[in-house]
Amino acid sequence: MADPAPLLSVRNLETSYGRISAVRGVSLEVPHGQIVTVLGANGAGKTTILKTISGVLDPQKGSIEFEARPIHGMDPDRIVRLGLSHVPEGREVFPFLTVAENLMMGAFSRTDRDAVARDLERIYEYFPRLKQRLDQRAGLLSGGEQQMLAISRGFLSRPKLLLLDEPSLGLAPLFVRDIFAIVRRLNDEEGISILLVEQNAHMALETARYGYVLEVGRFVMADTCARLAANRDIQEFYLGAREIGTRGERRWKRRKTWR
Repeated sequence: MADPAPLLSVRNLETSYGRISAVRGVSLEVPHGQIVTVLGANGAGKTTILKTISGVLDPQKGSIEFEARPIHGMDPDRIVRLGLSHVPEGREVFPFLTVAENLMMGAFSRTDRDAVARDLERIYEYFPRLKQRLDQRAGLLSGGEQQMLAISRGFLSRPKLLLLDEPSLGLAPLFVRDIFAIVRRLNDEEGISILLVEQNAHMALETARYGYVLEVGRFVMADTCARLAANRDIQEFYLGAREIGTRGERRWKRRKTWR
């Protein structure tokens, strides 16, 4: 029997900012029910990929299919209604709205009020802190609490696929562990597929099943996360497994095999 079509399929994607090419010929897939991660340094183009998938940016070339339906060029609100939600880098909560008001912004496209109420209770189970701060302005929350709020807001749209952009950015280690534990639960318990962009390679490779490595707008490696974690280049450049000294200074070993 043939393998089922992936939930998300991106083919030969190219996205530019004016004359600057940010993403060049990128192809990736997210199967149903899985977590897939994209690793890469700052400026590699990870955020651009997510913004193009969610409709914030228009691609110059290539195709994006969600549940075998082309979505490239669609407005972001239509893409959300199809079941794809984007939690952006930097959280981008509405600082002058309360926690409760921010949460309801995630449910703007839903008319099933009873189901929304049930999902809110589910959120309070995942993030008890948010229930304690419902009347507090979101801008007064800690960074970790804002990230909890941003993920919860994305969850309230009831997505089939959640795009997570740097959920650990700027967070204390304890919050990072909490956030990634919830990411795994959203996948395991809610059945939400996840495309995770993350610089914390340790956490990303432990959380996802399959991964892509992005350099300067192109994928240079793609494999299961178990194989990526065992790869010497990944260990040296992303997991900090080994350094060597040269003339009293420490530098990373020059990569030989990626290009």
